[in-house]
Amino acid sequence: MGIAVRYVWAGLSLLAAACAGAPPPPAGIAARTGEAEASAACSTPAVTIAFDFDGAPPHACVVTGERAFTLLVTPEHVPPINPSPWYAFRYAAAGDAPVQVTLHYLVSKHRYAPKLALDGVWREIPAEVGTDGKNARLELPAGAGVVTAQEIVTPSDAAADLARWSAASGAAVFTLGTSHDGRPIRAIRLGRVDAPRLIILLGRQHPPEVTGAIAMEAFVDTLAEGAAALGDVQVLVVPMLNPDGVVRGHWRANRGGVDLNRDWGPFTQPETRSVRAWLGALPAGVCPVLMVDFHSTARNLFYVQGEEASPAQARFLAAWLGGQERAYAGYPFTLEPRNANPGSGTAKNWFQQTYNIPAYTYEVGDTADRAATREAARALAARMLDALTQLEE
Repeated sequence: MGIAVRYVWAGLSLLAAACAGAPPPPAGIAARTGEAEASAACSTPAVTIAFDFDGAPPHACVVTGERAFTLLVTPEHVPPINPSPWYAFRYAAAGDAPVQVTLHYLVSKHRYAPKLALDGVWREIPAEVGTDGKNARLELPAGAGVVTAQEIVTPSDAAADLARWSAASGAAVFTLGTSHDGRPIRAIRLGRVDAPRLIILLGRQHPPEVTGAIAMEAFVDTLAEGAAALGDVQVLVVPMLNPDGVVRGHWRANRGGVDLNRDWGPFTQPETRSVRAWLGALPAGVCPVLMVDFHSTARNLFYVQGEEASPAQARFLAAWLGGQERAYAGYPFTLEPRNANPGSGTAKNWFQQTYNIPAYTYEVGDTADRAATREAARALAARMLDALTQLEE
């Protein structure tokens, strides 16, 4: 954490911010409270830039003109694995002239096309990116809006999803444990609690990976709606394993500065330990048969088992995902076999080795079409249940 602090304070010394009050965040954007409270706003008489809502990191900010600002985009720890340079802020501008905001990346390069929320609707806006990828210039319309690297999906949204799944299925929402900041790690268990076969679905280990969260929501919608027909299968759903990182606008880690998808095995963090503890308390006769971990990356793909897969596991893969790579309009994907990598600390590796079950990483492209992502996820959820018969030796 010391390195991260030095980076932040170096940025603050370079980019001196003017501070002023700002109106509250717009409807649909959760105002930040508690330990994660953001830094003061950056403003001129005409424009205010603020970082006071869940998902917004406390960017260092400099005023470069009456309607122009530069934000320093930095990670919470260095070096990040697979950099996901997240940014989020809101603005309010008087007058009719546009607002210019330049994103300056201290580490990594511009990755996510900016999204602007106006009146609760997200739309992608252009960015003029420098040749080295270290700077991206945005021109924002006058008025007020929220600008982020991806759509904002916070613990409040995850709680709403869980409530909807509970209403659809009759299953109760419960808490596995708490994060460093004391936020609950909420989950739901679809199907009969004595059903012998358990599927584990994990989401949001990495805060910026919002397209994976979009896919997971639709995937679980299908399972919750058909929960009464799950039979001998039950499903543990943990939609947001890293709520602290999400609220704080982290690139990769939790509040402890740890990449949770490298903590399966070490179990140094309360979030991963909470899942392990729940699994360890399962009654006799209930056994995991499948784990799917939802993420985002540059393109749509599934990391699946490699040559070490048993014949039954190979049949399951063929029945679920085989031949489906171009079956869904607007959502092509690839299958990427990966053999177990001892000591990697990923959920995929730990579940595969601990329980000798198929453990897949469901990766959704950063720019994947949102509607197509949802439709494919719904179809894939239904296929998954049908394919489970192939795991019966």
